[in-house]
Amino acid sequence: QVQLVESGGGSVQAGGSLRLSCADSKRTINNYPMGWFRQAPGKEREFVAAISWAGSSTNYVDSVKGRFTISRDNAKNTVYLQMNSLKPEDTAVYYCAALFSLIVDTAVRSWGQGTQVIVSS
Repeated sequence: QVQLVESGGGSVQAGGSLRLSCADSKRTINNYPMGWFRQAPGKEREFVAAISWAGSSTNYVDSVKGRFTISRDNAKNTVYLQMNSLKPEDTAVYYCAALFSLIVDTAVRSWGQGTQVIVSS
């Protein structure tokens, strides 16, 4: 079973950057599309980005296009989310997930525990 551990969250001012990482201790994520979701206080969890198992295809929610980049290093069993030009509305708990596909409403195989991102104005 995939066991995902996120890191890299923190507090940053608007306009700043953060890079989230997601590692799999079982070394199995290379077999799956991977993605990031987020949940802001009082809101439902939402899709942010996804990447194919080979890294050749990606998908993003419109609100982060041009600011966030998802990538993966299969040799390191790690998926990344580079977040630039952060806005206060990006504040949320960010979750890594192993997916079934790249579509926005894809089913999820496994979730990480989440990492908090706080963007102050």
